[in-house]
Amino acid sequence: MLVGLVGLVIPIFPGIIVIWLAALGYGLAVGFGGSGGWVFAVLTVLMLVGAFADNVLTAKGAHEGGAAWYSILASIVAGLVGTYWAPPFGGLIAAPLTLLGVEYWRKRNLKEAWQAARGYLWGCGWAFVLRFSLGVVMILLWAFFWAW
Repeated sequence: MLVGLVGLVIPIFPGIIVIWLAALGYGLAVGFGGSGGWVFAVLTVLMLVGAFADNVLTAKGAHEGGAAWYSILASIVAGLVGTYWAPPFGGLIAAPLTLLGVEYWRKRNLKEAWQAARGYLWGCGWAFVLRFSLGVVMILLWAFFWAW
């Protein structure tokens, strides 16, 4: 589980899913008796929230910054392509730069395009805070209500 928590700091590494998989492995090895089943259900919900937080919060930040939805979609695609083309940082660089470029092309105003990109980056930051916090909560729930 700690590998998953550290993995939340590393771009592209699915740390929250690794934490969940560790809990699943523990449940399969030791059993889901007692409160284990309920705790695992809560961990599953937290994992799903954390897994979707990136896209939702980054898109929300970009949209609040003035980005069009097609610019956000282009940045998500660029992020995926960048991740495979130059892991682990290619996607982190490609996504906001693509958003900046598409928004500049759309508005012909660098200040407004930068505002949208800044909103995107702000959303990324909040997504990290949420995922990391959820990872800590997942580990604590497992430790205090299941493993002990």
